[in-house]
Amino acid sequence: MHNRRLAALADPRYLAIPAFLGSVALEAWHQRGERAEAQGVIGYEATDTAASMTMGVGNLVINAALAGAMHRFDERVRHHRIVDIGTGPLAWLTAMVAWDFLYYCEHRMSHEVRLFWGNHVTHHSSEHYNLSTALRQPWSGYLAHWVYAPLPFVGARPIMVQTVQGLNLLYQYWIHTEAIGTLPAWFERVFNTPSHHRVHHGSDPQYLDRNYAGIFIVWDRLLGSFEPEDEPVTYGLTTNISTRNPLRIAYHEMVDIACDVVRAPSWRERFHRVFGPPGQTPLPPRSASAAVAGAAA
Repeated sequence: MHNRRLAALADPRYLAIPAFLGSVALEAWHQRGERAEAQGVIGYEATDTAASMTMGVGNLVINAALAGAMHRFDERVRHHRIVDIGTGPLAWLTAMVAWDFLYYCEHRMSHEVRLFWGNHVTHHSSEHYNLSTALRQPWSGYLAHWVYAPLPFVGARPIMVQTVQGLNLLYQYWIHTEAIGTLPAWFERVFNTPSHHRVHHGSDPQYLDRNYAGIFIVWDRLLGSFEPEDEPVTYGLTTNISTRNPLRIAYHEMVDIACDVVRAPSWRERFHRVFGPPGQTPLPPRSASAAVAGAAA
């Protein structure tokens, strides 16, 4: 219980809840009705916003419930650390940059591996783009916690890991808006911005699976996944789920994966349905020569 309370308190997102609510209300007022149309933005829709807020609350509750387990996992990894980065300013800066790079890796994996897309799809399920969309968080984030194991492995304390995670996600909150256009060129080159992240939420072909950054857009520029915002963005999924039901928003893709696994004709196909790319088609039949070789083996 002590570890759970300690880990939860280390996450600054809990302290930021009043700021979340206030800023959503302010943006909704700023983009209401005819004003949103005049600004050329989608604006807010009450049931969509309520669904996003519900997903955010569920995410915080689940994270608080699992915080102790994640803390213990990090402690066990840290027990086998190869170095110790310490607790000074340089250690915190290292942890922030390292967590951001690992976030890029996890985020990209969540778009390329269907099981992890089943968790992440929640965040892309709104056809609106505003500060409330930032709160539309998944309920199965624990599936990818292992991606961040390198941090305790180099000596980062679990409290440090929890804190830099929260700070990183706090940064990402403000970029979920249509109220900000582009920022100075030097900032757009280095940091993730509303313009860059609007691209990431686009379902347009040129915007799919681009701009995975958390804080530093340089990862996308270096690793070939960057796309500038040129054309207006169509938000949501390539096939929208059109529901405000929180359970369906959270788990619809997981249910689809389970159904596909049950229907799959082979273990090879089952594996592909879980760990292949999202939006996949069934595997092509194995060639006769491959089938003979497999049988001989």
